[in-house]
Amino acid sequence: MAPPMVSCFSTLLLLIISVAADEFKVGGDEGWREPTVANETDMYKKWAETLRFHVQDSLRFVYKNDSVMVVEKSGYYHCNSSKPASVFKDGNTVIDLERPGPAYFASGDPGHCKNGQRLLVEVVTLHPISGSSPPTPSPSGAVGSTSVVAQLVLLYLLVVAASRHV
Repeated sequence: MAPPMVSCFSTLLLLIISVAADEFKVGGDEGWREPTVANETDMYKKWAETLRFHVQDSLRFVYKNDSVMVVEKSGYYHCNSSKPASVFKDGNTVIDLERPGPAYFASGDPGHCKNGQRLLVEVVTLHPISGSSPPTPSPSGAVGSTSVVAQLVLLYLLVVAASRHV
């Protein structure tokens, strides 16, 4: 049986690794809906600007009597639903963000899209891509979740090694 300290660190490590990827409910409490008034046409743009999306995060679209499409850049800007990459109509769609770069989404109803029911998110990697310059540190000096996980893995290994020598 593992010593209590090792069990505690194991549990903590598993918890942190399991929350490394985030799920975002698109639109927050409003969900995925057609903007109803003229000043809401950029509501999804404003929502996305307040968040940071990483590879392995996911978006949850919650909606009624509508759909969500994964589209290319032109489908997003022109509300063209003729060639979507994917279409979902289940009312509770989770889409994984699998690669860095822009990801485009739109309502399957062209009228809804033209009224502002479309979303562009910029997905970033947790680690810089080889050959690219490292990201600039945040003003607060905050440590990214990957660094925390790496530090905890190292700490866990040290605790396990120390417990075997006791």
